[in-house]
Amino acid sequence: MKMWRNYKLGGNPSANEGAVVQGSGYRFTVLTDRMVRMEFNEDGVFEDRATKTVINRELPVPSFRVIEKQDRLLIITDSLRLSYDLKPLAPGGMGIEVGGNVSSYRSKWIYGQAFETLKGTARTLDEADGAIPLEEGLLSANGFSLIDDSKSMLIEADGWVSPRRPGVIDLYFLGYGRDYLGCLKDFFKLAGPAPLIPRFALGNWWSRYYKYTDKEYIALMERFKAEGIPFSVGVIDIDWHHTSIDPKYGSGWTGYTWNQEFFPDYKAFLAKLREMGLKITLNLHPADGIRGHEAMYLEMAKDLGVDYANEDKIPFDAADKAFWEACFKHVFHPYEEDGVDFWWIDWQQEGGTSVAGIDPLWMLNHIHYLDNCRDGRRGLTFSRYAGLGSHRYPVGFSGDTYATWESLDFQPYFTATASNAGYGWWSHDIGGHMHGYKDDEMALRWVQLGVFSPIMRLHSTSSPFNQKEPWMFGPLAERGMKAFLRLRHRLAPYLYTMNHRFNAQGEPLIQPMYYSHPYTWEAYEVKNQYWFGSELIACPITAPADTVTAMGKFTAWLPEGRYTDIFNGRVYQGGRKLALYRDLEHMPVLAKAGAIVPLAYGSSENAVSENPVWLEVLFFPGSGHFELYEDNGMTGENLRYAITEFTMSEKDERLLITINKPVNNSGVVPENRRYKITVYGVTNEAEGDNSNVNYDKSKKTLSFEFPDENGAHSLLVKIGPPAENNIAAEVFDMLHKAQYDYDLKADIYELVKRGADKTRLIGELASLNLDKEIFGALTEIITA
Repeated sequence: MKMWRNYKLGGNPSANEGAVVQGSGYRFTVLTDRMVRMEFNEDGVFEDRATKTVINRELPVPSFRVIEKQDRLLIITDSLRLSYDLKPLAPGGMGIEVGGNVSSYRSKWIYGQAFETLKGTARTLDEADGAIPLEEGLLSANGFSLIDDSKSMLIEADGWVSPRRPGVIDLYFLGYGRDYLGCLKDFFKLAGPAPLIPRFALGNWWSRYYKYTDKEYIALMERFKAEGIPFSVGVIDIDWHHTSIDPKYGSGWTGYTWNQEFFPDYKAFLAKLREMGLKITLNLHPADGIRGHEAMYLEMAKDLGVDYANEDKIPFDAADKAFWEACFKHVFHPYEEDGVDFWWIDWQQEGGTSVAGIDPLWMLNHIHYLDNCRDGRRGLTFSRYAGLGSHRYPVGFSGDTYATWESLDFQPYFTATASNAGYGWWSHDIGGHMHGYKDDEMALRWVQLGVFSPIMRLHSTSSPFNQKEPWMFGPLAERGMKAFLRLRHRLAPYLYTMNHRFNAQGEPLIQPMYYSHPYTWEAYEVKNQYWFGSELIACPITAPADTVTAMGKFTAWLPEGRYTDIFNGRVYQGGRKLALYRDLEHMPVLAKAGAIVPLAYGSSENAVSENPVWLEVLFFPGSGHFELYEDNGMTGENLRYAITEFTMSEKDERLLITINKPVNNSGVVPENRRYKITVYGVTNEAEGDNSNVNYDKSKKTLSFEFPDENGAHSLLVKIGPPAENNIAAEVFDMLHKAQYDYDLKADIYELVKRGADKTRLIGELASLNLDKEIFGALTEIITA
């Protein structure tokens, strides 16, 4: 079997002839009215094969004009004006102007000049203790960016790779102004879409670099279950295989043979984990190849013609087809038949291959991911970022960070900005991997960030003092961690829909605020704030709490509109910057007006891999529309999916909620589905045919449950006038927890209870010379 021939990525790397403008030593391809490919080669030979970044150039030909003069070539589209002096390419000899009022003087690119982007991502966060430099991204506030594809390896028609010829210039100009999502969507047409990831990947992952035995690992999973802490993925780090080996073979860092001391019956161990509902991945450090002590060495050596009598090493070579054939035949496929679901590719070397110009990390990602997609499966791999185009091989392992506040503070920005490179599925070592220090508050804040991240994976090093089990922390942190880990699994219906949106529409789960508000500078200033899907804004707290208020603070910017905190029901008016204060067990997550958020509920809360029987759907008053996507986890002809549409409209203090019958069901939606509807910002009165009505006064939510008997429902809920925050009650709760002067607390509370005009009240509080953060927390509550 020539397995690499199955590794085709789709798309057509040859552009339409009508998009090409070619002359002596140059070729321009107008891919869209805002994207142009620019090739230069003195011998006039140009490249029509795919590359590691670009796999499809067959796009509809846009309207454009070509003006040829004696000493200049002009290509003009509705958005761009390209000028080339027809000489051998040199700095200043070519330029492109971007149309539109993007920037007064920075919207023109001249060949040879530096340019600025909003940054992208990085290969790894290994050894990071805070911020690190990032690569350039695809988006720029100046309106343009550039992809240099000149040195990318080529992908042949059979799916294999070959190096580039030297001396070729191959550039892509992206002049999308500040239409950031438009730029990403066209990039995905060029580079291939982000694939749907398996549903189980959206749950909690357990991982630790630790010498577990089979009994210890299973006992830990049973303890998690007993504590009500759900997990969907079990990660087994390096010690699944032998690490203490005969020095004649070298280091035990690379290994492929199960350590029978720890796992005497590894097949039974894997079967037990799968019985517990876990998917399984094993850690690989492949750099040292297959050596004489491995169980599969002899058969592999025979297949590859290696001198096995002298135990010559089978070297790792990512550019060797025969090596890959033997690996899948003797190592990976047999282990997958035993119960391994996907592989953690922990490639830490720069390294090379037997073919110059081929990046072994990219090859590992490419080959392992596509092999994991065989037989119509939804593929997955787990590895570091290998440059533009890596979005096709989810998910990303960001590496071994320090366990410090500085590392935590960098990760929201790092995660959001990765979307600027089309890279939407980073997985971080939640809690930090190594070094650093134990801090219960930091650990809890990191878990909160992890739950509102693309992938939620707890991880730590082998230190006996660096553990991530919630019961290893104080009662408050333990309680908060458990609550958020449970919430992650409840979010699965929402997350999976966003997973589909990323694949089908090119809109990442995590989006910086400037995607939706590109001409508002405040949107660029809140670097740690981001859209979490289409409905929610996440504001993770990444600094220690103030000792007086006992609350952490996040300085946010809210666009115009109305926003509701999903945890406490507090309503905010947008169009401004403000400080958000939260105690240790909460983080600010705000739903826009009209948001609709589906959650798993009741008996379905922990089963992240399945389409839930019970759904709780959160409605935040306004005009809203949400299409819940569910499928059977397969691809191609085997794919079966369903879409359930929820709509909401608000008029005359009433909310009309509609749940439509699932479209294209094909048996995907459970027959006995039940709903719990929770509406925020309402009175305790409701109209409509419903039962089990419950009103939560503190959060101002109305909830009721009903079975999905006929698949379609319309509900009319009386919500009353816009809900007002209970300022006195919220101030009392804040003051009660504050480590502050009793008399001042009483004075503050008396002023608030008077119900004075808010402007006057703020002025009176300012006259008390209060602690800065106390005053800030009061201001948030009063002016929300």
